[in-house]
Amino acid sequence: MILSDILAMTEDQAREHIEKIRWPNGPVCPHCKGTVAVKLQGKSTRPGLYKCKTKECRKQFTVMVGSIFSDSHIPLKIWLAAFHLMCASKKGISAHQIHRMLGVTYKSAWFLCHRIRFAMKQEPLAGMLRGVVECDETYVGGKPRVKGQSKRGWGTSKQPVIALVERGGEIHVRPIPKVDKATLKNEIAVKVAKEAIIISDELQGYRGLDKEYAAHETVTHGIKEYARRRADGLVIHTNTAESFFSLLKRGHYGTFHQLSKHHLHRYCDEFAFRWKHRKTTDGERCDTAIAGAEGKRLQYKQPRDSSNSSDGLA
Repeated sequence: MILSDILAMTEDQAREHIEKIRWPNGPVCPHCKGTVAVKLQGKSTRPGLYKCKTKECRKQFTVMVGSIFSDSHIPLKIWLAAFHLMCASKKGISAHQIHRMLGVTYKSAWFLCHRIRFAMKQEPLAGMLRGVVECDETYVGGKPRVKGQSKRGWGTSKQPVIALVERGGEIHVRPIPKVDKATLKNEIAVKVAKEAIIISDELQGYRGLDKEYAAHETVTHGIKEYARRRADGLVIHTNTAESFFSLLKRGHYGTFHQLSKHHLHRYCDEFAFRWKHRKTTDGERCDTAIAGAEGKRLQYKQPRDSSNSSDGLA
């Protein structure tokens, strides 16, 4: 679907579309996971209400229960439009823009966007990254108001983010506490298979990886080297990881303007999701994001509470 298709929908059509994505083989009870349910109908029955027929359960539910839609008073048509806008916007879309375009309050738009990012959240990789894996890191933060207050690169007060990109495959992105040898090697050890070829820049924290993996190649940015070709034809560069970071930075500077350290992991999930599904259509990407809403729930107090950055599961 495209955005005009969503805006032309009725609320019942929006509900049916989400039901087809969440329940491709028929309704599934979120309470007991039973697959035998009956749709309740009547003048006093709210639309989309089902009742589980499992003897031990017998509970009522809708497509909103057991997902990020739980307890939401926002129309499902607005949910679908917000999903589509966030999935189709290459550099992201701000909560203020959602607020203006869809006619919800800014508070609702802000929470709506964070719940959609939770649906986009990177799940643990099914396997290790293999083949050629590019490793790179960047620092996310604005320019200092006072000259000399913060600097670029290593030693800055900005939040470091690491990206591990398998060429032609998966991506792993997340904020890290600091850029040092122990942190970098720990991230790589958890996500990258030992038979992989690792490519990084000349940062000292990556030294020694050739002893643990099939090979470790570096490009020396300090001497203006950005790509070279090995004798076997393999091109050595970190351009794939850097292209992802360029999108994240463009979203930071041009759309969101400020990404707090508390919320940065959610924005990383959003940009990683769009990058991973960049070769699909906007509609397919939107449907994939909606399918990711299954079994997740984010309460308003969770993203607002700076003392607890963990996301809740239903």
